[in-house]
Amino acid sequence: MRVVLSTCGSRGDVEPVAALALRLRELGAQVRVCAPPDEEFVALLERVGVPLVPLGPSVRSVVAGPKPPTADDAFRLAPELVAARFETLAAEAEGADALLATGLMPAGARDVAEKLGIPYVYACFHIFGLPSRHFRPGARPGTQSPPDETDHRVLWRQDAQRVNALYGEALNRHRAAIDLPPVDNVRDHVFTDRPWLAADATLCPSEGMTDLDLVQTGAWLLPDDRPLPDALEAFLDAGAPPVYVGFGSMAAYAPQDIARVAVEASRARGRRVLLARGWADLAPIDDGDDCFVVGEVNQQALFRRVAAVVHHGGAGTTTAAARAGAPQVVVPRIADQPYWADRVAQLGIGSAHHGRTPTVDSLSAALATALAPETGVRARAVAGAIRTDGAAVAARLLLDAAGRERPSGAAGADGRRLDAVG
Repeated sequence: MRVVLSTCGSRGDVEPVAALALRLRELGAQVRVCAPPDEEFVALLERVGVPLVPLGPSVRSVVAGPKPPTADDAFRLAPELVAARFETLAAEAEGADALLATGLMPAGARDVAEKLGIPYVYACFHIFGLPSRHFRPGARPGTQSPPDETDHRVLWRQDAQRVNALYGEALNRHRAAIDLPPVDNVRDHVFTDRPWLAADATLCPSEGMTDLDLVQTGAWLLPDDRPLPDALEAFLDAGAPPVYVGFGSMAAYAPQDIARVAVEASRARGRRVLLARGWADLAPIDDGDDCFVVGEVNQQALFRRVAAVVHHGGAGTTTAAARAGAPQVVVPRIADQPYWADRVAQLGIGSAHHGRTPTVDSLSAALATALAPETGVRARAVAGAIRTDGAAVAARLLLDAAGRERPSGAAGADGRRLDAVG
């Protein structure tokens, strides 16, 4: 059996797909992964023995500039990604048994599956982007809930119009080129009526959160047995557990002067600091021996040895810290990050810093909550509730769907539902 997986976005959009690819291969499937050609994504997929098929531009070239991408950038990128999916996925999915797409609005993936007559599944790593009365599209941190039912319907209708403006013309132009009729709601067409939610139910409960018929598989976790670098081991062994500070691929979205603020706030709490360089290129503010900088490492091993994890609130980092039982301070910046910050606070496993620009005092206060003994107890308790079999569950469901002679549920090639995916 042959399966094609497609994703676009940061590491948090690629690593779960690598985890799914690994489980699919263990079940005997042939797997192709189409993803942005960033070097770290190539290396990530090499770890599971699956070559990366380049899809679109590198993510770092889009988001790692001195300023965040603008609306004009989005309108240039959207049709480019649609074209890349039609071209790349059409070639890779020829003769395949199923196509699963995730990451940044994968407009074009379902259409290729439709043309080829194979099942299509849309998967997401959080519920924030799904139509829901609980979230306001484009809301600033801490203001997600619309005030009433009417407002929620209007806002999500406007969200569908925004997606149409970005992707609609390009999508329907490419559909016409392969003799498919136009679609009038790109967002709902991509999502289908039964998307998969690859998130842990403890961290991201989905019951009643959307009108869509979600299939929650659990988070897709990639095993990591890489040893920590010797120099990092030496730093960890030299004193009390440090505070980890990292903003992943946020680059231009990282809070201004966050390295200085984080180091000083951690020192105010009597803690050493471990800075993750990341795409924001965090660096020490002085030559103090209480601060260490690290590149890409095994977070699963590292987070079990830190006092707290200060981060941006990506789904992957939130899950990794929660699974390790590490208290968290989430400083959300964009998209689903405020949602994860709120969940961390609600679960009592850390604190949410919703201010746009952390200060030494505000971050120190958030750290005080995260470093409190009761937070550590709660974090360890929640860690024990997180399931680790999500990728295996999804792999079995996908192969079950692919093995069906006629797609009939999570939006197959004929638009019907894949009843087996339940």
